Amino acid sequence: MSNLGRRAFLKTSAASLTALTSLAQPLSAATPSWQAAPSREWLAYGGDQGASRYSPLDQITPSNVKNLKVAWVHHTEDSSERPSTTIECTPIVAGGVMYLQTAKLQVRALNAANGEVLWNFNPFEGSTERRATGISRGVCYWQDEEGKDKRIFAPARDMLYCLDARTGKLVESFANKGVLDFKENFDKDMTGLSFRLTSPPVAYQGLILCGGGGGEGPYPEAPGHIRGYDARTGERRWIFHTVPHPGEFGHDTWEGESWQKAGGTNNWAGMSLDVEHGWLFASIGSPAFDYYGGDRKGANLFGNCVVALDAATGKRQWHFQAVHHDVWDYDLPAQPALIRAKINGRNVDAVAQVSKMGLVFLLDRKTGKPLFEVEERKIEKSDVPGEELWPTQPFPVKPPPLSRIAFTEDEITNISPEAHAHVRALWESSRAGKIYTPPSLQGTVIHPGFRGGALWGGCCFDPKRNLLIVPSGEWSNRIVLAEARADQPFRYALPVRAEFQDHEGYPAIKPPWGYLTAIDLDKGDFTWRVVTGEFEALKKRGIPKTGTPSHGGAIATAGGLVFMAGTFDKKFRAFNSDSGEVAWEHTLNAGGFATPSTYEVEGKQYVVIAAGGGKGDTNSGDEFVVFALA
Repeated sequence: MSNLGRRAFLKTSAASLTALTSLAQPLSAATPSWQAAPSREWLAYGGDQGASRYSPLDQITPSNVKNLKVAWVHHTEDSSERPSTTIECTPIVAGGVMYLQTAKLQVRALNAANGEVLWNFNPFEGSTERRATGISRGVCYWQDEEGKDKRIFAPARDMLYCLDARTGKLVESFANKGVLDFKENFDKDMTGLSFRLTSPPVAYQGLILCGGGGGEGPYPEAPGHIRGYDARTGERRWIFHTVPHPGEFGHDTWEGESWQKAGGTNNWAGMSLDVEHGWLFASIGSPAFDYYGGDRKGANLFGNCVVALDAATGKRQWHFQAVHHDVWDYDLPAQPALIRAKINGRNVDAVAQVSKMGLVFLLDRKTGKPLFEVEERKIEKSDVPGEELWPTQPFPVKPPPLSRIAFTEDEITNISPEAHAHVRALWESSRAGKIYTPPSLQGTVIHPGFRGGALWGGCCFDPKRNLLIVPSGEWSNRIVLAEARADQPFRYALPVRAEFQDHEGYPAIKPPWGYLTAIDLDKGDFTWRVVTGEFEALKKRGIPKTGTPSHGGAIATAGGLVFMAGTFDKKFRAFNSDSGEVAWEHTLNAGGFATPSTYEVEGKQYVVIAAGGGKGDTNSGDEFVVFALA
């Protein structure tokens, strides 16, 4: 380990012996915003500003969910197979109006009761077909204190569009005639660098708070600094450097001048807000280049951190690092969920952070300290010349991992002799085993993989049952590092970055491949765990239910149901909150690779899911499908 690495370890360990958590300042008082009270609509991407993905609606229950039928369907009419589109958007509902983004990122307002189109805004009017593709998981609703000025903030690639919520017209007093360019006011020369914001920003009083950032490398990438903008004018009010600048906390966790070139460390999965106390919570991704860190030795704060910021100023309150010096692409993939629960014997305001590693970190919201013990365990050293891995990684003692955290020989798929032989040959030619097996020039199996564990759908919280409910999957990857050409601006290239699959494209690891898990937060144990999804072709062969990996999240309701789509069998399901048993299911025309939402209009509860398909070898779709009791 370099001298800088030792100094960084000693400094950060002093803040928290096990998990690089710094102590917090006392919570500051703040005036609650318009969204402080629980809502019977779906006012934010995560249901509420704290991303609990819970609704107090109880009209639909396990006893009557069998009567849930399609109420109406909205076709966006802009999906395509080439280029393939998908929809990851969770619609929000405010004042009886549903706001969403389409397959090609148009922003649309619908009557939430019947689907009537109220207005449409196309940010790519006149642009090329490929420019108009991309991902956005939804929009942000903001209104002033009097409720007179109502706006929709919609991200589309590297721009933020500010629209009048009533008309869909650009609010020309915001930024540049209603459009904010994320590459400006970034405290970095952005020439030649790309930027994307794929999750909705957060509204707080008179501010719009935005994440986003660059890609994974190995070419130069933009960092993922978080910024607060004036919601009325678009003027930048503050910036938090996710790669700290000289004089800022954490700067010494980047060796030499590496902070100047480092990219990534972005918040692509969305942020959450403690409205009462005015704190913003962000989950940060890994530094770029994602698979080699020899040119950024050190712990690399704030990569792979949960960060608590003062929402009004951007000042850091505390941080918790879930992966030190990441070279496995283990971004924190979902909003931190802010929950009030009984955890380990006491009632506490907590942060629940799920991860690609399948590990769930439960933190005290005021301090960032783990609510269950977190152990720093030694990992294998790298033999890639120039690489210096951090010697340990944090493992929560509870809850148990959601995914297998090793890919041993015993875990090679057994769905057929041919599948087993194909995977075994690749497995034997690679380095494989425990989580955090280092990338190598020989080739390394990464498990859980880049889409393993939990993903951007995050988790949902049922406060009545004190359950944290998480969709997760078993997904593996295989990567190979190689010396880059002399004319390249990096030392190592990545000639192989592949999903680790059998000869037919099924996951390389033994099934099950997908779960929905309910965690008893008081005890830190699983209350129930069910396999989710099924591959029809394997079912026809008589292979027991395998489950499928999933893309999207789940929501919990006071009616005692958990709604989830996201599996590769195109099913939208309702699960009994007490047992995990499937209480209802509906086959969609395309995969529902999104998180649903639920809302009430004129006393009637609705549930909506985007069916955009387009992942893997599935067909693309253009539907938002809305259900209600018949």
